[in-house]
Amino acid sequence: MPNAERLLIVDDDSSMRMALYESLSSCGYEVETAENGADALVKFKNGQFAGVVTDMRMPKMSGMDVLRGVKRISPATPVILITAYGTVNTAVEAMKEGASEFIMKPFSLDDLEFAVKNVLAANVQLKSDKDEAAAGNICPHKELITQDTKILALLDMLKSIAKSKSSVLIQGESGTGKELFARFVYRHSNRRQMPFVAVNCAAIPAQLLESEMFGYEKGAFTGATVKKIGKFELADGGTLLLDEISEMDIQLQAKLLRVIQESEVDRLGGKMPVAVDVRIIATTNADLQNRILQKTFRSDLYYRLNVIPVIVPPLRERNGDIIILAEHFIKKYSEVNEKKEPILTADAKAALMAYTWPGNVRELENVIERAVLICPGDQIMPSNLFLEKGSGTTERQGIPHEHDERFSQNIGDEKNNTLYEMEKSMIFDTLNKVNWNKTKASKILGISVRTMRNKLNEYGIKDVNPDD
Repeated sequence: MPNAERLLIVDDDSSMRMALYESLSSCGYEVETAENGADALVKFKNGQFAGVVTDMRMPKMSGMDVLRGVKRISPATPVILITAYGTVNTAVEAMKEGASEFIMKPFSLDDLEFAVKNVLAANVQLKSDKDEAAAGNICPHKELITQDTKILALLDMLKSIAKSKSSVLIQGESGTGKELFARFVYRHSNRRQMPFVAVNCAAIPAQLLESEMFGYEKGAFTGATVKKIGKFELADGGTLLLDEISEMDIQLQAKLLRVIQESEVDRLGGKMPVAVDVRIIATTNADLQNRILQKTFRSDLYYRLNVIPVIVPPLRERNGDIIILAEHFIKKYSEVNEKKEPILTADAKAALMAYTWPGNVRELENVIERAVLICPGDQIMPSNLFLEKGSGTTERQGIPHEHDERFSQNIGDEKNNTLYEMEKSMIFDTLNKVNWNKTKASKILGISVRTMRNKLNEYGIKDVNPDD
């Protein structure tokens, strides 16, 4: 495992430390642990880590002390703080000191994995963007890679409104990078030293979203054993991103509207409202006007959010960015996987340009990540891309259809003469490249781990590590 994905876990509770270790190790990270802050800083100074996850309350040296120590040694390394005793002031202080994420207990391991993945990806993106900007061959906006005139004009507009408190509604297809535009507004605002807190309205069950956003008092309901600070309070003085706002339950929309209008939240079980100063940025891939007609989205909330409307164009409407983005992702995943950086052949570039990209930039990134890992030499060929050839079909470039005359041609290796053998060969090649880590191989191939296991059983391969 390359150093780019090496994590340091700091927690004085051995059971929690082991749980964090096992959870993040299962995601493919190389994990080292420390049982106290002093030991952690020694290990951090002597090693190379992509990120640090630390508990807040520990004897002798707190998580905040660990955060400050890490930032003195390596200011760019992201640090995630975990605590069961969080307050708004503590969260704000942590963000000011440079924390990338502040997680409240109790939390699910999925929440932790998601947070780690996001902060590491954002850090890699930021480093790469700075390198590209320094090279002078990418647009001057560090957060986004583009040479498209429409996007450049949009960024200039966002920069001009960034210092206002006005709500921003960013609409666009899935995978267009709406959160990047939200973070662009935040980074150019006068709130950039204050927290940026994101809430995925589609990922949190409706019955839990209210408590996530507004918080609750101890004893507010069965199971509320500690007070929980909501996302609005955590974002006080900063920016709150409401991702996929269209998926929010309409009953909760009414409460959200009141918070925006009154600038105060009511915790569940609370006696008095709590004043908050938050700049709202909302994103959606849905047609909100249509949702209003269907009576699943409130028109008054729509007009409250849509003060600054932003429409992010899909990748197919900004063809000039396809190749520079592809080359950026090639560089990124070559470094992450410690591979020699391959080049796109002319035919591969033509294939990328001809494709309609229904999954937009996210799909392009996944395609290039896979191509970097499976290309056999120093060139990425069309056969390494596996692009869908037509809407609604499963045929992909590089895998001939069984009625295509190319299907029967000898391509140099007998095992590739049937789709079954081609699939088997690709799975084995990918597993070999990632040391038979089925989780990583499944991600590269775009299949589930269960499907991977079924395929291995089909090939007569015993699953020697069923927990992988």
